[in-house]
Amino acid sequence: MPNNAWNVDRVRAEFPALAVTDDNRARVFLDAPGGTQVPKRVIERITEYLTRSNANSGGAFVTSRDSDAVSEEAHRAMADLLNAPDPAEIVFGQNMTTLTFAMTRSLGRRFKAGDEILLTRMDHDGNIAPWLLLARDLGLTVRWLDFDPATFEYRLDTLPSLITGRTRLAAVNYASNAIGTINDVKAIARAVHAVGGLVYVDAVQYVPHAPTDVQDIDCDFLVCSAYKFFGPHQGILWGRKALLEELDAYKVRPASDTLPTKFETGTQAFESQAGTLGAVEYLDWLGQAMGASHGTKFPGMSGRRRNVHAAMAAMVDYEIELGRHLLDRLADIPGIKVHGITARDRLHKRVPTFSVTFAGRQPADVAAKLAAANLFVWDGNFYALEVIDALGLGDKGGLLRIGLCHYNTRAEIDRLCDLLRAAAAK
Repeated sequence: MPNNAWNVDRVRAEFPALAVTDDNRARVFLDAPGGTQVPKRVIERITEYLTRSNANSGGAFVTSRDSDAVSEEAHRAMADLLNAPDPAEIVFGQNMTTLTFAMTRSLGRRFKAGDEILLTRMDHDGNIAPWLLLARDLGLTVRWLDFDPATFEYRLDTLPSLITGRTRLAAVNYASNAIGTINDVKAIARAVHAVGGLVYVDAVQYVPHAPTDVQDIDCDFLVCSAYKFFGPHQGILWGRKALLEELDAYKVRPASDTLPTKFETGTQAFESQAGTLGAVEYLDWLGQAMGASHGTKFPGMSGRRRNVHAAMAAMVDYEIELGRHLLDRLADIPGIKVHGITARDRLHKRVPTFSVTFAGRQPADVAAKLAAANLFVWDGNFYALEVIDALGLGDKGGLLRIGLCHYNTRAEIDRLCDLLRAAAAK
């Protein structure tokens, strides 16, 4: 059912980068899984911060006080986006990977040799390598949750054999950055919590595409990246307050022992926090402008928190339409194989990240030809090493990844597919 409230032209007008041309050729951004463009509010927030509030934290003077106020509001904004109970549970850092490495050091103090952790074959390496290194250092046993290459979903039927009384943590992804699958992290959380383990969720690819509710997921930690949801390069971690208070933080001695600053190591990128606030403010506007009909889905929320969740719910509807159109067009191109969920009645089980192979052609070559026409897509493994190996594509150049988001259009998809069809004809 078309979303009549959705106005993609109005959305695109909020993103200055979408109007940039090269030799009178529009740029077609189909690279969202690697990073999105930013709306005007993000640019304004960063500019305003650097102009009027650029200072370190804790000073008595006006710019430092203003900087601290912006940072506090950014924490509140992220709490709204993730439906966190308390802004003190929001930790900012350089990126998801850096935050995860830091948390492995703190969490590692709870584990001992012979304890077990559960990893998955569908994750970005940012949610695998840090835990593998922790397992190496502490003598932990690593168990692996596979996915079925035929269904592109986790083999949840194997969970009972993977989770034991020694399972201390499961690191899982909410949505795959390679094949797009949205995973049932709630079911995994229930199983792991039943044996007293913790659940660490990589939501980097999920947060830009759907409402995120850490209370509903019932995980213990969740990480995401602002530059994937229309903000600046900035990482964010949410953790249960009691756990964050209990964990030791690796920090310098003068640093505060209170949340969230005990985990926000060193001087923060306050201009990026300001930009992250701007991204949430954009979603607040979007929810009011185009998501009003979805507000009733979030009866326990109000104000900005309800608006951003309504915006993401409206976004789901529009992106499913885009995904359906892309799949319909790809189905008519000889030699294209989509690696991911394609059933039109199951598109709610995936984000609009579509990875393909092209018979007889290397993904890098196809990506280069598209780039020459000013269409931006990714190729390779996207740091999803386990996914690529499971699909048998490690020695074949990996995948060609077409990443849609809410500012893309059917016309852009048509332009892409026309070029792919022309390449197939040759």
